[in-house]
Amino acid sequence: MKRSRFQELQQWLDLRFAQGALLRQAFTHTSYVNEHRHGAIADNERLEFLGDAVLQLLVSDYLYDTYPTRPEGELTRMRASIVCEPSLARFAELLDFGSYVLLGRGEEQLGGRQRPSLLADLFESFIGALYLDQGLERVRHFLQERVFPHIDGDEPMLVKDFKSKLQERAQHGGLGPVEYRVIEERGPAHDREFVVEVCLNEQVWGRGSGRTKKEAEQQAASEAWRKLLAQ
Repeated sequence: MKRSRFQELQQWLDLRFAQGALLRQAFTHTSYVNEHRHGAIADNERLEFLGDAVLQLLVSDYLYDTYPTRPEGELTRMRASIVCEPSLARFAELLDFGSYVLLGRGEEQLGGRQRPSLLADLFESFIGALYLDQGLERVRHFLQERVFPHIDGDEPMLVKDFKSKLQERAQHGGLGPVEYRVIEERGPAHDREFVVEVCLNEQVWGRGSGRTKKEAEQQAASEAWRKLLAQ
């Protein structure tokens, strides 16, 4: 018997859901539900809400124990850096979540599997599903195994957003002014996608796309940041 994609995902994550429907719901985007109204299919938005709260708690607990001498304000900034959209999207990328999400055709064509905001939401909804299926301690174990090591390592998780990082790097490195330019707008008004370039001293360093200008700018800044690190 051929294994389903969600059986493959559980094997890849070394998890076994007692309620397989919860895992499927966690990976079901609203665009997929809108195109399959004939079936009783639930999207992942409620799980995303729950997962956000679970992440806030467990990340706070982790930081409190790991950095016993750091003050409240610094811990708050660190937590915000971990649970922000770019970091959560990065966690989802590391786990290849984008390959498993169920999308509508329109979202698929717009590159939803690589969209940071969608991936970040997906990570939160997965955490919500895991919490409901197996409890808080299992989620804690999952984060300790799959997420927290990336915070302790060299990857830039405990940092500001990429736009702020790029701005600071440009200022300290004398790289010239940072400018974001919308070079294209695609799709109807209710489903707009923006394409943005970021320039340092009039030279293009990165390009990104997203449903909002802010999202596209973050993508462009992320690409520019990685190019600067590679120099």
